[in-house]
Amino acid sequence: MANYRFQLFLNISFFLILAIGQSSIAAANDDRKAYIVYMGSAPEGEYLATSRQRTMLQKVIRGSSVEESMIRSYRRSLNGFAAKLTEEEVEELANMKGVVSIIPNRIYHPRTTRSWDFMGFSNTVRRNPTVESNVIIGVIDSGIWPELPSFSDKGFGPPPKKWKGVCRGGKNFTCNNKVIGARFYKSVPSGDESARDNSGHGTHTASTAAGNVVKDVSFFGLAQGTARGGVPSARIAAYKVCYKKGCESVDILAAFDDAIADGVDILSVSLGSAESTEFFDDVIAIGSFHAMEKGILTLNSAGNNGVAGPLGVESVAPWMVAVAASTTDRRLSTKVVLGNGKTLNGFSVNPDTFNGKKLPLLYGREVSSICSEDDARLCSESCVDSKLVKGKIVLCDNAGSDSVVYNAGAAGSIVLDDLPVSFITPLPSPALNAGDYDLLLSYKNSTKNPVAEILRSESIKESYSPVVAQFSSLGPNFIAPDILKPDITAPGAEILAAYSPISSPSGSPVDKRRVKYSILSGTSMACPHVAGIAAYVKTFHPDWSPSAIKSALMTTAWAMDRTKNPDGEISYGSGHVNPVRAIVPGLVYETSKEDYIKLMCSLGYTNDNIKQISGEISACPVKSKNVPARDMNYPSLAASVPAVKSFTVSFRRTVKNVGLPNSIYRVQISPNPKLKVEVVPKVLTFKALEETKTFTVTVSGGGLSAKSMESTTLVWSDGTHIVRSPIVVHTYPSIKSS
Repeated sequence: MANYRFQLFLNISFFLILAIGQSSIAAANDDRKAYIVYMGSAPEGEYLATSRQRTMLQKVIRGSSVEESMIRSYRRSLNGFAAKLTEEEVEELANMKGVVSIIPNRIYHPRTTRSWDFMGFSNTVRRNPTVESNVIIGVIDSGIWPELPSFSDKGFGPPPKKWKGVCRGGKNFTCNNKVIGARFYKSVPSGDESARDNSGHGTHTASTAAGNVVKDVSFFGLAQGTARGGVPSARIAAYKVCYKKGCESVDILAAFDDAIADGVDILSVSLGSAESTEFFDDVIAIGSFHAMEKGILTLNSAGNNGVAGPLGVESVAPWMVAVAASTTDRRLSTKVVLGNGKTLNGFSVNPDTFNGKKLPLLYGREVSSICSEDDARLCSESCVDSKLVKGKIVLCDNAGSDSVVYNAGAAGSIVLDDLPVSFITPLPSPALNAGDYDLLLSYKNSTKNPVAEILRSESIKESYSPVVAQFSSLGPNFIAPDILKPDITAPGAEILAAYSPISSPSGSPVDKRRVKYSILSGTSMACPHVAGIAAYVKTFHPDWSPSAIKSALMTTAWAMDRTKNPDGEISYGSGHVNPVRAIVPGLVYETSKEDYIKLMCSLGYTNDNIKQISGEISACPVKSKNVPARDMNYPSLAASVPAVKSFTVSFRRTVKNVGLPNSIYRVQISPNPKLKVEVVPKVLTFKALEETKTFTVTVSGGGLSAKSMESTTLVWSDGTHIVRSPIVVHTYPSIKSS
């Protein structure tokens, strides 16, 4: 039976799992479906672009008007439009001059008081407040609640002069000098025509990236502290693309189109798709490529399907930063005290108390007379008899049963779940691992009148953090196996941040509580942490390219303890983000648009495939297909090698000196008896800033079993700076070879 608590986490609380299907835009009695007609880069003029798009559409549509068919026009940073089309109309448009590709509409879904201090990023670290106030973070998500204290503009001056955006947040929505821009995208009118956040997800991510400093914040007294974003003085532009049914790709691409033209500096996108798609079929990959061209770095959540095993990472484009989720040293624990005095440690966010009273325990199969035994044990819908459970604690093998038990009138529930993350539930509902759950059942079955008390949650200190959260999706990269993904990890478990005051904190419609700050978990929460740090780096290095900022984040990351993170680099990439060191990386690996195009050529992409991403005719250089993808100048080094057989692979890298003018870097390789590593040269001597040096790394070994990996670490150091890169060889297949 599936782990229902995990499914609830994916499907309800944080909107994290893909629901692939054709667009809800399609009319009930029409064979038209929504498509994106992508025409490349920004046109010469918005009016001319719109006119041409309408003319093209007019030539193919039948039985409908342009107004009825056209959904949206892209004309600021991208060129194209979204429309409702029949298959025949799609075929005609595909053959028209200027059409790069036609992409079916898909549904994507959205994937802190203690976290910053845990990373050593206190509120007193070195900052440039004036420069920081000129940085704009664009958040493509479920909107924002601008009246919260995290988004107050007290002390803020007017928006930066570079800002070209607008405040079109809808009725009763007002921007300020903190939230300087807002837009919403809704392909079909639904009564929710506003940038206001109804779910809490977008508000949470925006405040994590750039929320103001707000003291004495908690969730009903739990996780109390000071909430703040990574760059509290920065500005926020909110782009609402997510609603109850998810986030439509036609809207996501429109948000990228506007955000790039509006003048944002960093984009935080905690959305994703669990479908294995090529770069040219993924609107986030396409939009972020255009952002990269304009000097904007996109941070993207890695996904929350870690329990499914390797090859689950959802953000794989090399021009983005894929962010995994890890724990902090503060966790929430909820104890269950049995009638025999034994205490079991569970996971949940429970602000309630039974005031020392122990309540009767009932098993799910005991409270239903109309369901099968399996469904009853799971406390499935309609299987819990309210007459039997009122005022009692129900034991359920299904961790997603809390709403059912709550509706039936139970005082609490105890559920089976091995995922060690605390979630908010509508009633006290701690989750126990299999061992403790068996102990609980054993006590109940051996006792005439079994009782238990569920205690209020308490904060506990985790001495072995950070570790990658079990839900965080694992690599390697399923499209480009020689580019390591995810790139980096950041706090994403039990994060307290701002929240929509009209949304249930548990994500359950039966939960009537409302809060302004709530606790969420997911790579959605990790992504804005790194977005805030990327913005922080940009305040010190405003002229750095997106790849330079990305390199600084990755090469200064903390090394993760492999003994506590058994999946290694395919779970955490280069390591745990380190905000303070990221502004002084010493050396950076830079990657250009041309490098990404060569990479795609090496992956076997045709010129037409590449045009589908870049929007431009980009012929592959004659020799590029012979250049291995692992030679792209990426801050991490990865290679896919054959299983069992011996191998020798080499990597060519170039670093730029951004540390001290006269410096000498020497190489160090961490030992791994299964890998032999040679670096030439072993010393890099720099005489000036911006000077570059090239080196080659050769790795040999053999005997790796199928679907396994080995790793080591390359470090360049001048005695002041430590520039660290993981080296990973693995035998996992790509989707092209599996």
